Amino acid sequence: MLKTINLRTKSHTDFIDITGLINQAISESKVDSGICIVYVPHTTAGVFINENADPDVVYDVKNHLEKLVPWMNNYKHMEGNAAAHIKSILTGNSINIIIENGRLLLGTWQGVFFAEFDGPRNRKVYIKILRG
Repeated sequence: MLKTINLRTKSHTDFIDITGLINQAISESKVDSGICIVYVPHTTAGVFINENADPDVVYDVKNHLEKLVPWMNNYKHMEGNAAAHIKSILTGNSINIIIENGRLLLGTWQGVFFAEFDGPRNRKVYIKILRG
């Protein structure tokens, strides 16, 4: 089963917890055990797993990525969003997660985040659910 999630990001850098949306897609698929592939088809966005219990973690990740890859630097890319491309490479654009008992097999504090680095924009996330 393939499901598309449409998102509208609100700011230049925006992290959206999509764990619930993915679990909803798994529930609709009726797959009890398998693999969930989450893929972001954008070169200035990404997807990652990290703590979703404390919002300070997301704040710290955003701030550290900005220090690591500042928006304005001596980049050659003409569109002015080279930093967004680099951050996308760092986070990656796909993850695979085990499905067990009809839910993502995540750690207690883990969630799945969509990462926007060149917003605000309309974005897509593809979810492919494979029965195992």
